[in-house]
Amino acid sequence: MADVVELRGIRKSYDHFVAVDNLSLAIRAGGVYGLLGPNGAGKTSTIRMMIGITMPDEGEVRLFGEPFHRGLLHRVGYLPEERGLYKRMKVLDHLVFLGRLHNLSEQEARKRSLAWCERMQISDWTHKKVEELSKGMQQKIQFVAALLHDPELVIMDEPFAGLDPANSVMLKDVLIELKRAGKTILFSTHRMDQVERLCDAICLIDHGHAILEGDLKKIKASYGKNHVQMQYEGDPRLENCDLVESFNNYGNYVELRLKPGADAQQLLRMAVDHARISRFELLEPSLEEIFIDQVGKHA
Repeated sequence: MADVVELRGIRKSYDHFVAVDNLSLAIRAGGVYGLLGPNGAGKTSTIRMMIGITMPDEGEVRLFGEPFHRGLLHRVGYLPEERGLYKRMKVLDHLVFLGRLHNLSEQEARKRSLAWCERMQISDWTHKKVEELSKGMQQKIQFVAALLHDPELVIMDEPFAGLDPANSVMLKDVLIELKRAGKTILFSTHRMDQVERLCDAICLIDHGHAILEGDLKKIKASYGKNHVQMQYEGDPRLENCDLVESFNNYGNYVELRLKPGADAQQLLRMAVDHARISRFELLEPSLEEIFIDQVGKHA
């Protein structure tokens, strides 16, 4: 499949601060792509250059196989990190207005708005003013607005921020539906659990540079299975074990990382000598652990 988004050596600076520096990445059609990084890493600046809110000082942005031009934006849905709605407009009127900006007829905009409001469980609020809604409800309104015109590429900057667990699940379910419908989804987030479950590929940005980019499964596999989760009764005596590089102990449960070349079976034999082991599982590292490791290396 072709690349829906391609960034070629883009750079963006503000006065003397370099927000994005020589960043390149490619997002394949029909997948879910995660843009990750600490606060201030350059994620939002990158997204804004993708859709022409700002232009790169150097490099090239390509959408749908073409150099960026504004005529392509009708194929893009965008949920910004900073939400922006007209507080005194009624919800349905607001959505119809935004749909009209995407060249939908008033009748079609109203039809789609009502259908999406029902899907997002906000039908009872369509005649309320935006200012009467909670922040989470307003976020769902803006989420609907990003999808009204049925875009091929959906870009969401921190979409899960401020949502309670139930609404996070609802948003996740919609993203999965969009993927099944062939849409391409890019989102930035700090929620590593969501990225790990949803994304096909990722780019980890730190100080404006891509320090890890590619297929998520391949990235995790490249780390090898050097993480152990163990449940026990007693004291397995791991504090000064020569096989262990680091560990988090929760009382009767421990998560640990083996030193390079260490044998997990040897660790298990040592633990069995001192404790009753009810669970011992050798795993690939979580994305959160990879994130911490990579950011630490480039600190």
